Amino acid sequence: MPTMTPTAFADTWKIKAITGSFGAELSTGDVRSDMAPGQLLDILEKNLVVVLRDQFLDHREQVALARTLGEPTPAHPVVPGHPQYPEILELDAARGGKNAQWHTDVTFVATPPAGSVLVADVLPESGGDTLWADMRTAYERLSPSLRHLVDGLEAVHRISPLAYWGEPFDSAMSRDDAQKLYDDAARVPPVIHPVVRVHPSTGRRSLFVNPGFTSHIVGYSRIESANLLKLLFEHATQPEFVMRHQWRDGDVVLWDNRATMHYAIDDFGDAERRMRRVTIRGGNTVGPNGTTSHIVADPLIAVR
Repeated sequence: MPTMTPTAFADTWKIKAITGSFGAELSTGDVRSDMAPGQLLDILEKNLVVVLRDQFLDHREQVALARTLGEPTPAHPVVPGHPQYPEILELDAARGGKNAQWHTDVTFVATPPAGSVLVADVLPESGGDTLWADMRTAYERLSPSLRHLVDGLEAVHRISPLAYWGEPFDSAMSRDDAQKLYDDAARVPPVIHPVVRVHPSTGRRSLFVNPGFTSHIVGYSRIESANLLKLLFEHATQPEFVMRHQWRDGDVVLWDNRATMHYAIDDFGDAERRMRRVTIRGGNTVGPNGTTSHIVADPLIAVR
């Protein structure tokens, strides 16, 4: 790929901020050819969510784009990937591919993905938007005393067997499918992450808890943990920290999984909605005081 100068980038791409704190929309260029090495990653880490308009990437091109950001992972620790492209997780609303709850992808493993590349294949005529929450700004706008408190905390994350199949329970799933997911999820051990993580590239801190996979805060009682997590979730999902993306044909959306949560809105009834996702391998999560992620070894800590 030829190296693009800043002037060439400005001549090729139109870039527009989506909110006052995060999110950028890029249009008029072709991501296959009009990006210098590392340029898209820099834009992503600065803006946390990047919307690329009018790209129409096929499966091979999606995986190739993901490789410019890092190493793609297998599609999912429990769910099988595409038969020809094992990096791709297919999300078909008619086959359980809904997730109407706030979550950060795959935080139930010790090294969660660094980012994701999502392509829209079939979209409903209306509805089916996706929300992203800026966990970096949410952390920075906590009161100083609360920031000081959460800087030193850790939390348990675990996979819920039906986490990727809609909320409430998606009745399109068969009993056999549900049983397999339950059995597979039971084999994934819970992990502990710092409640606040330091971004490995930018050095900025962000909240790293989410309703989808964070079960409780280590060392806190049930009441203390549930209410502190509720406070953090409500704080982080205020409109001031959230962007809403209305999908169009040809869209590709990238997000930094280390500093965001997202929510796929289930407001399109029985209409078709098919997406495909590739995740980028991440490293260990590091907290402000140097604590790192690890698999839970003590059942008295893991159980809730």
